[in-house]
Amino acid sequence: MSRVFRLLNTAACRMAVLAWISLAGGAYAAQPSVPYVPTPQEVVERMLEIAKVGPQDYVIDLGSGDGRIVVTAAKKYGARGFGVDLNPVRIKESVENAGKAGVSDRVAFHERNLFETDLNDASVITMYLLPRVNLDLRPKLLDLKPGTRIVSHDFDMDDWKPEQSVDMTVKAKYGDSPGTSSVYFWVVPAKAAGTWQWRQTVGGKPVSYELVLDQKYQNISGNMRVSGAGTRVQDAKLRGDQISFGFGADVNGSPMKHEFSGRVSGDTIVGTVRFSGGRAQGQSDWNATRVKKTGLPAGGHTITFAGR
Repeated sequence: MSRVFRLLNTAACRMAVLAWISLAGGAYAAQPSVPYVPTPQEVVERMLEIAKVGPQDYVIDLGSGDGRIVVTAAKKYGARGFGVDLNPVRIKESVENAGKAGVSDRVAFHERNLFETDLNDASVITMYLLPRVNLDLRPKLLDLKPGTRIVSHDFDMDDWKPEQSVDMTVKAKYGDSPGTSSVYFWVVPAKAAGTWQWRQTVGGKPVSYELVLDQKYQNISGNMRVSGAGTRVQDAKLRGDQISFGFGADVNGSPMKHEFSGRVSGDTIVGTVRFSGGRAQGQSDWNATRVKKTGLPAGGHTITFAGR
């Protein structure tokens, strides 16, 4: 970092960094002439800790700089992965750092535009970009497989609220100057919105169910129809491809509590339902099929279409 940043207070320093990056043409990953702003090592380790990185993970770092995030993920947590950056100097430095850390067999670095990078192999994506770059990336991130974890240093994704956010004091945030770093964590949600139908045998009799789910990112809500009678879904939760919800409804003339949990996979949900109250108790398998799908495109307007 230039000495000028060491003379500024923390708040001013952060603004100066953002202004410098913006004037240079955008995020440092967008073109190699933009100044490199590294993530402090203590923030790197906190990011990987929040994402619960482990040996089973494949980490992709967008705008990887000197490679410290991917190298740390491999050396400390046993993960594999790669980083992308448009600056060839940073790529060369990353390869050297991986060699020094003894993890060259587990990581790679590519001189590549992050928007043109295939992210489908990632179980964890890390990034330190600008807010507008995060928003440009958001549709691509939301199309990744459900359950993919995303962790960002300092910048969020506007109305896609994180699952977790942490502020931490950093001794050397900008050069030698202290500051505060924010870490944001998301889990890519399954596309669960739409109309789902199934039949369930309750108390020896078949019962028809229809669930209409609304979704905005990981937040879901909905309404049920049980043998034609309507009721509101309660405690609806979606994390990755795992879904759960409950409701109370009269079944075969008796009030009954339903608690569903399952896994969303395309246009099916497979899981279990627990019944309590009335004349039926216990648990059984649950299989639902989506008959109408709704989605939230990048522009934010809801669309509805039949089938897949």
